Amino acid sequence: MDMILARTVGLLVVAMLVAIGARRCRLPYTVGLVLCGFFLALMRVDAGPSLTHSLIFLVILPPLLFEAAFNLKWAELRPDLKVVACLTMAGVVISAGVVAAGMVAIADWPLRSAVVFGVLIAATDPVAVIAMFKDNRFTGRLRLLVESESLFNDGVAAVLFALALTWAQGHEITALSLFRGVALSAGGGIAIGLFCGAVAIVLAGRITDNLVETTLSVAAAYGSFLLAERVHASGVMATVAAGMLMGNLTMGENGPTAWLSESSRDFLANVWNFAAFIANSLVFLMIGLALAGLPFGGRSSLTIGIAILLGLLGRLLSVYPLCLPFRNGPAAVPAREQHVLWGGGLRGALGLALALSLPHSLPGRDEIVTTTFGVAAFSIVVQGLSMPGLLRRLGFLGART
Repeated sequence: MDMILARTVGLLVVAMLVAIGARRCRLPYTVGLVLCGFFLALMRVDAGPSLTHSLIFLVILPPLLFEAAFNLKWAELRPDLKVVACLTMAGVVISAGVVAAGMVAIADWPLRSAVVFGVLIAATDPVAVIAMFKDNRFTGRLRLLVESESLFNDGVAAVLFALALTWAQGHEITALSLFRGVALSAGGGIAIGLFCGAVAIVLAGRITDNLVETTLSVAAAYGSFLLAERVHASGVMATVAAGMLMGNLTMGENGPTAWLSESSRDFLANVWNFAAFIANSLVFLMIGLALAGLPFGGRSSLTIGIAILLGLLGRLLSVYPLCLPFRNGPAAVPAREQHVLWGGGLRGALGLALALSLPHSLPGRDEIVTTTFGVAAFSIVVQGLSMPGLLRRLGFLGART
């Protein structure tokens, strides 16, 4: 235990140094973390706990999801809700279908393994996407679109992944069971999240202690996630729902819906920003550490290359066609925003967590995990490095000085 704690502290020190260096070199922080972790592993530095499904799902994801949802304003999201819903639901299905079909036709994967991989890699990852925008200090409607889509389509992808895995293991899936599974998982997760958030709000409204109020928010973030997963609902949806409820009732104007004072709101926001920074730092460093130990030679490299191209194609077909109905009106998505939606479709922690959760009995399990890591690495490093230039070229960021 002492050794694990010491190594974790060591990772945080490395993350701090990377943050300082990345800012001076104008390198995206997340890219710097992945590269640093990769080189540490090449030097055979035993840097701490390995990346596992449980670590990502039960420790890292809840604070990242809650912090992002906490800062997502319903009043700003509501005008674009149709766009986000379309990209979230139809987009995941289209992207998963393109990737699965391509892996069968080009990489000669078994259909069931290809479908599982297509679903787990389809969702854009909120961890990587939100970190990208924070790196570039980017705000506005476009950030709202990309971040909200990544938050919600994670829930959809997690639900579809569970159903795809059930089918891949030989169980029959009917249209009715598919609908029931999606409704119970997504609806159950949202209901649990709203319940946990509401309980935390009621309790916090009777207290005027910053530390107790923050503890209640932590309990809501982790409690909603764990409770939802316990009853086979979507933990992602639960934490997002709890975060949005508490954030929108917390961060609004003082009045009947505000349950915290202004100083308490600032304190809570700062605590969650810090928690998100710690979780982000650990997950991206550990992704880099894990990459160095994977077999990327020969056929694996070819398969990863195919998967990367299919992922980009699937993202393209799930953005541009779906934005066609929104060419006019207040919810219009201009072409330059569509370019960022496509280029900003990063993959990362969620896909890795789902891949690492696959049973070892699943045919092609190791190849799926290796390919997922390869796609995530490309997404974080290559797409992450290209995004500042793309945002500047499209006029969303000022010229570099």
